Amino acid sequence: MDPLKLPFDADEMLAGLRPWIECESPTHDAAAVDRMMDLAAYDLAQMAEIERIPGRMGFGGCLRARFPHPKQGEPGILILGHMDTVHPVGTLAKLPFKREGDICYGPGIMDMKGGNYAAVDAVRQLLRAGAETPLPVTVLFTPDEEVGTPSTRELIEAEAARNKYVLVPEPSHQDGGATIGRYAIARFNLVAEGQPSHAGARLSEGRSAIAMMARKLLEIEGMTGDDCTFSVGVVNGGQWVNCVSSLCEGQALSMAKRQEDLDDGVARMLALAGEENGVEFRITRGVTRPVWEPDQPGTMAMFDIAKDIAGDLGFELKGASAGGGSDGNFTGAMGIPTLDGLGVRGNGLHTLTEHIQVDSLPERGKLLAALLMRLT
Repeated sequence: MDPLKLPFDADEMLAGLRPWIECESPTHDAAAVDRMMDLAAYDLAQMAEIERIPGRMGFGGCLRARFPHPKQGEPGILILGHMDTVHPVGTLAKLPFKREGDICYGPGIMDMKGGNYAAVDAVRQLLRAGAETPLPVTVLFTPDEEVGTPSTRELIEAEAARNKYVLVPEPSHQDGGATIGRYAIARFNLVAEGQPSHAGARLSEGRSAIAMMARKLLEIEGMTGDDCTFSVGVVNGGQWVNCVSSLCEGQALSMAKRQEDLDDGVARMLALAGEENGVEFRITRGVTRPVWEPDQPGTMAMFDIAKDIAGDLGFELKGASAGGGSDGNFTGAMGIPTLDGLGVRGNGLHTLTEHIQVDSLPERGKLLAALLMRLT
């Protein structure tokens, strides 16, 4: 049986994917993420043994699916994806599911519901054809990747440790390439605490937390260099315009290609804490993704197989390390052969122009199906 000849159909795949996209599932809305897991569970229940794992820390739950196999329980292949998105409920009004030629728009369609669906369809097509993969296959969908995976990292690492290989259908690179390593990432929580006063009658008596945060924001982003980047993505402060702000909070992100560069960046960030002119500035470290070093032998052996498959599909599959974390950081850092970026082609992820190339759905379905058949 040649998996490249399986009848993947772009229109049928898009029709199956549409309910997933129209079920908005922002990370911090646990009920919304659980509704998305319900849809995926229904689709997978026709093929696999389903397990729902309750959420914790205020996040939604996980979905684990194990497919029938004579070697069930032995180390196999883990397909790892997340169902949470950055788009709040209501985004569909601005970014509806809409196809225009070979482009289809929708919140989370590229990152990463499109890739998840292609992976599910790959298994579905193999089962329909009566094909038996050399190794047992497990799918794990998680609810909190977009905020650094604070509630499910241990679960992911435990599941990965039971398997020989990990496939991550996160979006592909712009050229359709796969990810063979990822940069290290650290998050930080920022707090400035000042002294309130009436902004009109007693301005000089106040100490502005917002002003402190503004100064620190510029200082943080000014530390960006070739080895380590710094950015502040969230700032919230003040309650009344006629009151000098006593509290301002923010969140920052740092990313580096090497773990030692990230560790140095973390030290520089934490050193910014202190008190100036009656305003205290505090920094606490949030969740961290370890560096996944590229060129690991197991990963490269998988990549060579994927590259051969891509050649048979008519395109050159390139491999590169990537910025922007994924749960592949954890499994790759564990030394488990991991191939990431196997999902759909597209652009605009995390924005109101997020879209995919429709013809990449069957392309990635065939690539994943062939990988499942060739990994031993």
